[in-house]
Amino acid sequence: MGIVLAVLLIAGVAAAVALGRDSKSGGYSGTAAKSVRGVIGSEKAEFFADPDTVKALAAQGFTVRTETSGSWAMNRLPLKGYDFAFPGSKAPADELGRSAEARGGPLRPFYSPLVVVAHRNAAEVLAANGLARLRAADGAGGSDGSDGSDGSDGSDGKWATQGTLLMGPYLAAAEDDRTWQQLKGASGHAELSGTVFITSTDPVTSNSGALYLAAASYVADGGRVATDARAVERTAPLMRKLVQVQGAQQTSSDAPFRDFISGVGNPLVLVYESQVASLLMSSQRQEVGDLVVLYPDTTVASDHTLVPLTDHGRELGELLSTDPVLRKLAVRHGFRPQGAAAEFSAATDGHTAYIDQRLTGVRQAPVPTAELLRSMARQARG
Repeated sequence: MGIVLAVLLIAGVAAAVALGRDSKSGGYSGTAAKSVRGVIGSEKAEFFADPDTVKALAAQGFTVRTETSGSWAMNRLPLKGYDFAFPGSKAPADELGRSAEARGGPLRPFYSPLVVVAHRNAAEVLAANGLARLRAADGAGGSDGSDGSDGSDGSDGKWATQGTLLMGPYLAAAEDDRTWQQLKGASGHAELSGTVFITSTDPVTSNSGALYLAAASYVADGGRVATDARAVERTAPLMRKLVQVQGAQQTSSDAPFRDFISGVGNPLVLVYESQVASLLMSSQRQEVGDLVVLYPDTTVASDHTLVPLTDHGRELGELLSTDPVLRKLAVRHGFRPQGAAAEFSAATDGHTAYIDQRLTGVRQAPVPTAELLRSMARQARG
C-alpha cells in the first residue's frame, strides 16, 4: 500500500507540472518561475502594467515588478536587490552601467523620438510666424510639408494635425523673450498669453528634459555637440531661459501630457512620440481634441536602454528585444522596436494624420556625454 501511494503521489506531481505548462508558448500558464524586480522610467509603466504584457512575460517564465523613477535619478537609488534598471536613453544607462555591477552591456529593445504636442490655435500661430510648418489635414501640401498659411486644407474645414517645429526660429524667439501677444494671429485667443515656451520635464532628474537641452544646445551652437565645459558655457544663458521660464517642473513626462490632453496647462508640451501613438492606438481611446503633433526638425530619439544587474535581468532584456509577442505589445504602447520599422508602420497605419512614420526631414542631434549633459542641466536650472 505504501508503494502504491508513493507512485500515485509522484504521478500527481508530474501531472500538475504538465498541466502548468503552456504547450503552445513553451512557458508556464501558472506561477512564473523567475521573479524580477526593476526600476523604470514612468513612460514605460503602462507597458509593464498591461495585462497582456504580464501574460506574455508569464508565458516565458517571468513575473516582473517595477517601480518608476526619473531616468537621471536612478543612479542615486540603492539598486541592491534590483535585477534591472530601464532609463529612457543611453546616457543615464551608461552612467548606471559604470556605477552598478551590470551583467554585460546594455540592451535597447525600442526607442521613441521627442515631439511637441500643441493645441490647434498655438500651432497655427507658430506657423503664421515662421516658427513651424503644418501639413494639410488630407496629407496634401508642398514638398516641404507646408500647407500654406493657417494649417487648414482650404476645402473641408479640417485643420492640420501634424507638422514640423523649426528649432532655429523657435530658439531665436526664446532668446528674444517673445510673447504670444507679439505674434500675429494670437489676438483673440485668450489662452495664448505670456512668454512663448515649451513645457518640459526637470532636466536634472528626467530623461526627456535632459534630451531637450541636448537638441536645443546642438542647434544653438551651430550644429555642434558639446564636448567640453566651454561648449556648455556658450549655450548656458539660452538653456537657462528655456528652463527657468517654466517655473516648477515635473520629474516625469506623464503628468504634463495628461494635463495637455485634458485641456489644462501650457499649449506647447514636450513628450515622447510613444505617448501620442499609445493614446491613438488605445482600445479605450480618449478624445484627442485639437491635438497637433509637431516633430522638431532637430530632435533626439530616446533609446530606452535596459541595464541588466543580474542574469535574470539580462534574460528579460533579451526577451523584450526578440520575443515577437512582447515586441508587438511594445508597439501597441507606441514604441518603435529597434530595427523593425515595418512593425511600427503597420500598427500606426491608421494614424498617419498625427504620426510621421518615416520621420521625414527630422535630423538626429548627437547627445553629449552624461557628465556634460548633467552639467548643462544643472546650469539651466540655475
